[in-house]
Amino acid sequence: MVSQLAHNLRSLLSGHSRLGKATKAFAGTVLLTSLVLTGLIVTLRQFGALEEMELDAYDRFVRSRPDEGLDDRLLVVGVSEEDIQTRKEFPLHDGTLAEVLEKLLRYQPSAVGIDIGRDVPQGPAAGRARLINLLKESDRISAVCILSSATEPGVPAAPGVPPERIGFADIPQDPDRAIRRIALVSTPTPPSKLIGTPHLCNYADPDNQLLSLSFQLASTYLEPKGIVPEQTESGEIQLGSVVFPPLTENAGGYAKAEASDYQLMLNYRSPSSAVRQVTISQVLQGQVDPAWVKDRIILIGYTSQVAKDTFATPYLSSEEATRNMPGVVIHAQATSQILSAVLDGRPLLWYLPEVGEILWIWGWSLVGGIIAFYLRRPLPFLLVCGVALSLCYGLPYLLFLQGGWIPLVPSAIALLMTAAGVGFIDRATKAGYTQAIYEQLREQIVLGGKLGAEQGQKARQADYLEDLVRRARSIRQQDSPTEVLDSHPLEDAPQPQTISTSTSGMKDVDTLYQQIKDQVESDLEREEKEHETTKAQRLAQAKEKRLQNLLARSRSTRTHQEGNLKEHGVSLTPQDSTNAQSDTEVET
Repeated sequence: MVSQLAHNLRSLLSGHSRLGKATKAFAGTVLLTSLVLTGLIVTLRQFGALEEMELDAYDRFVRSRPDEGLDDRLLVVGVSEEDIQTRKEFPLHDGTLAEVLEKLLRYQPSAVGIDIGRDVPQGPAAGRARLINLLKESDRISAVCILSSATEPGVPAAPGVPPERIGFADIPQDPDRAIRRIALVSTPTPPSKLIGTPHLCNYADPDNQLLSLSFQLASTYLEPKGIVPEQTESGEIQLGSVVFPPLTENAGGYAKAEASDYQLMLNYRSPSSAVRQVTISQVLQGQVDPAWVKDRIILIGYTSQVAKDTFATPYLSSEEATRNMPGVVIHAQATSQILSAVLDGRPLLWYLPEVGEILWIWGWSLVGGIIAFYLRRPLPFLLVCGVALSLCYGLPYLLFLQGGWIPLVPSAIALLMTAAGVGFIDRATKAGYTQAIYEQLREQIVLGGKLGAEQGQKARQADYLEDLVRRARSIRQQDSPTEVLDSHPLEDAPQPQTISTSTSGMKDVDTLYQQIKDQVESDLEREEKEHETTKAQRLAQAKEKRLQNLLARSRSTRTHQEGNLKEHGVSLTPQDSTNAQSDTEVET
């Protein structure tokens, strides 16, 4: 009973030891590899090496989302190519624009935004005066300007428009010229050139904060509903109960967004049917349903390609310039985003803080390492990796449908790189301890063969082989090669009955051990055959050489005898020569 208790205690302590070694091996392989590779990927990401791929993945998510359909709170009145050809007006004359505004105002729109520059008169003077009067008298019309930049002095709004009804038309562009962001509030940048005519949109004062056209129109629409822009304690814009947090420099997949003003990610509704569109010819001819205008937001702008007021979006690449989205439609999408967030609860696009993104990437790195650590057979490894990659893509996409922009590209790279790294380390380690077992097993088999049939040596050899099995099992449980080969001397080899083969892992080790043993025996058998062949060849060569020496000696003796007989006057007959030669051959 005491010995059984001692045996159980040793087994328990051995189990804790194996668990500790397995934990140590896991930490030394998976954790360390994942931390190193995550740090490398995060560093590359911060330097912008992955930005292009991440923005491409973002665009794919945008294109694959369900179309959210028409927002009937907005109407775009476009100046189409047909309008330009029919009226022979480009740019559109002031009188024509005034006539369009008069017809629209009769239907009582909530707000009208003009996305057409009117700082310079176009057409007859009578039309100019008519337009200026409309802009001054109506409190529903907002006009656009272009902010000054380091290289441009900016473009002022039409004269006579009050400052509170001026909105800038500038839209932030990414390096690939695509529009993924909008600005709500901004200030003019001091231009490097001298300003010819100072105006509101090139007055570079930090207190001169201007609203974008989309934010201006949305605020005008929401004001009768009792919703006005407010500022939170942290300086964020709030409309009703919705807070609009500004973009940070490294928002989402951006390495450096250069969002010095108040920007948001543009949450597109649809590539082609976000808002209803009509032409100015339809307005002038009375072909527009008044219900499309009453209490709606109206945006007027060029939709013709000749105006060159089109931009690439996530729906279309910048190379497809002939199919890009008109700027007036992008302003409508931005206005719809603000209204939908405040009135419909549509989520704004959000992203994790930097620490959260790093933890997310590291988590997928750990997943790849764990897969490679526990699945060593190719087929299960590839299948589980495929499932993990599907989840790595599917989870960010599901979150994107809820407005979340979660890192996809760096997570997938981290998963694959860590899986490959841990697999490489495991193969290198396995090759090392397999070679060590091979060499020791070979040495012991050779030693056992030399000692012959001594019973004591056979028992020692059996114990030694069992010790190798135990070591291989320990290695399979992620013991380090050094611990396995050095921690147990041969004389302490366990008895065969103490070895358990109840688990599938033990069976795998037995298979590995048998493969190593078969390889050793095969190599020894091959070497023995080669040795016997070489030995036989050497014996044959030695025998042939000895025979040649004897023949040479016999010929020399015969020649010497013939010489002696001739000196004594004795001559040999042919028969005597033949007999002498035969005697020599017999002697040989």
